Amino acid sequence: MTKIGFVGLGTMGLAMAKNLIKAGHTVVGFDPAGTAMDNHVRNGGTKASSPAEAATGAEVVITMLPNGKIVRHAIFDFGGVIEGISDNAVLIDMSTIHPSETDEIRKDLDAKNIAMVDAPVGRTSVEAALGTSLFMVGAEKDDLEAVRPILETMGDTIIDCGGPGTGSRMKIVNNLMTTSLNVLTAQILTFSDATGLDRNLAVSVMNGTAAGRGHMSTTYPAKVLKGDLTPAFMIDLAKKDLDIALALSKELGVSLSLPTQAEAIYAEAQEAGRGGQDWTAIYDMLHKNQFPTA
Repeated sequence: MTKIGFVGLGTMGLAMAKNLIKAGHTVVGFDPAGTAMDNHVRNGGTKASSPAEAATGAEVVITMLPNGKIVRHAIFDFGGVIEGISDNAVLIDMSTIHPSETDEIRKDLDAKNIAMVDAPVGRTSVEAALGTSLFMVGAEKDDLEAVRPILETMGDTIIDCGGPGTGSRMKIVNNLMTTSLNVLTAQILTFSDATGLDRNLAVSVMNGTAAGRGHMSTTYPAKVLKGDLTPAFMIDLAKKDLDIALALSKELGVSLSLPTQAEAIYAEAQEAGRGGQDWTAIYDMLHKNQFPTA
């Protein structure tokens, strides 16, 4: 079995670390939140006092963190992974960060002879708990094959996106589609309601066409249309991913009108205190804005 350092034991990370432990791996975890560390220990893991300690003696080190600045801090700052990781270890970053941040982190790790795999996660915390996550992987072929058994313990779909940095890019492309379509879906449902159509009928019709093969057949019926706004994927996280995509589009000179409009709507939801709600709560907000007395 493998000794694994795991830095970032939030909802997703904690579930993934638990699956690694169940598979018989030794998982030394670090998270600044004491409750997360306590939960990791209850799951059978070992806690470390720093990312450096989590990485010491590990064959694989995994980072699962909120943004690129925190990933860089956890790896390179005082007490970071770089102080404990060995030359023959592989670092897997499963965070969703800007591709240029992924590239810079890989470049700096390469200077220390440390291999890196970018493997951001598709699907939600529900699949993470079940061990059925999807990983979009950017890596050298040998590095991917070296960590494939570890990824397969946490997920059932491993996609080779085509080399270093491509996993990070695929995640942003994928999330640009999903974050934008979430807003589009809310607008169309609000429009449908305004026409006087029965909501269930409209949903049924659109689920039978291309219009409904995305959120309509997955997240919306499971969440907002049942009145359930508890987060499978929070509005705060969707907004963060969309901001990354918009920043990248400016760098590439690509005009994105709908995502620019969508960003303002996500910001509106955050200002209304909905950041911790499920991302399908965008529809709940727009509907209540349109029909305040309903």
